[in-house]
Amino acid sequence: MPIPITLALTATQHHTLKDYLFCGDNKESVAFLLCGMRNGDRRKRLCVREVFTLPDEAYIERTDVKVKWSPDYIDDILEKAADEKLSVIKIHGHPNGYPDFSSTDDQSDRELLPLIKKWVDANDVIHGSAVMLPDGQIFGRTLNENQDFLPIECVSVAGDDLHFWYSDAGNIDTPDFMASHAQIFDEGTIERLQRLSIAIIGASGTGSPTIEQLKRLGVGEIIVVDDDHMEERNVNRILNSSMADAELLKLKTQVQEEAAELHGLNTKIIPISNNLWEKETIEAVAQCDLVFGCMDTVDGRFILNAISTYYNIPYFDIGVRLDASQREGEEGQIREVCGTINYIQPGLSSLMSRSLFTMQDVAVAGLRRNDKTAHERQIKDGYISGVEASRPAVISVNMFASSLAVNEFLARLHPFREEPNSTFAAVTFSLSSMEFFYDEDEGKCEILSSKVGLGDTSPLLGLMELAERL
Repeated sequence: MPIPITLALTATQHHTLKDYLFCGDNKESVAFLLCGMRNGDRRKRLCVREVFTLPDEAYIERTDVKVKWSPDYIDDILEKAADEKLSVIKIHGHPNGYPDFSSTDDQSDRELLPLIKKWVDANDVIHGSAVMLPDGQIFGRTLNENQDFLPIECVSVAGDDLHFWYSDAGNIDTPDFMASHAQIFDEGTIERLQRLSIAIIGASGTGSPTIEQLKRLGVGEIIVVDDDHMEERNVNRILNSSMADAELLKLKTQVQEEAAELHGLNTKIIPISNNLWEKETIEAVAQCDLVFGCMDTVDGRFILNAISTYYNIPYFDIGVRLDASQREGEEGQIREVCGTINYIQPGLSSLMSRSLFTMQDVAVAGLRRNDKTAHERQIKDGYISGVEASRPAVISVNMFASSLAVNEFLARLHPFREEPNSTFAAVTFSLSSMEFFYDEDEGKCEILSSKVGLGDTSPLLGLMELAERL
């Protein structure tokens, strides 16, 4: 059975396409997408890197049901694709709303796609065509060696709202255990939940309740990443764990996998008991539709920002802070209980540009991870600040933050708020002052914005630490 192919766009790319393909004259137009790829074992994810539109002089004929254009105007596009081994997707609009490829489209694609493949001349690179409808929905297909059209299984847009369009939408039944929340969400949302593949990085205080909620919402596949094993001090905040698990030193991922099997709610758990900085871990996460970051290490959060950008994946970052006084006589006095859910869209701001941490902080965390002796020596010599102490954790606060993050995800999958989702790029809560604060997304990340849709690179994510070892 062939590996499913998906196509992922940013909101900016989607807006550019819609404005061009539906400019108001009710005639068909053509554009081209150059894509990087995650050449995965579960999915082959085409990640849109650039959108190219044709100039007016390129068109020979344009009507509401037909478009003809001169191929001379795509030479530069194909040269770029050949030089960088990129996928090429031709996309045009159907202003009349016809929700399928026409016989004219069939003939055109059978002529054009083999020519593109020959020009780019790379065996593993996938090319195809797509159609956008007036409401913004996109569907697509590729052409295999036997000249058979294969559907692109899912087209997604990572924006203020989350869009997922499936080639065989409507073919999944709603399980009985989802009936109660099916009363709130429409059939399309229920189906999308069952089809989604979500990576959760960290299976402890915020990670385990996030897994639990998504599982009971009916999410189809959850990749759980955590390289740690259970200890007694973890049991106070890891759902589905026990003291027996701690005594057996079970992996945290194993605890969540066993719980999912016991509960029988149809969610497939893929446990990855490796560090996030392992090449195989990144390659697995980069095939997913969404990522939840449930970790507090600076270097881990940086790499999730990078994965989001390189592979056009929306990223929900969960951060919790509990401060208790350490001064003599004030032990146990709580100063602050707060947390923030940051929603990261590829190509826009990042945790770095939002000033949560700097690249120097990332470098220090990397030194601590890779060379503890050198890290301690630099602390002693005064070059860097000290090691973070073990942070306090309270399950009720962790679950509150996790619930807020999952509701943030649902609000974008099925918009229900009075204000647009663009208002809530970051949502902060304080249980000390009983307040909520929220901020819009502003600006772009100077470090990552140029990396949108790069897909698989060598070295992976452009990081020498992830270069192939000889």
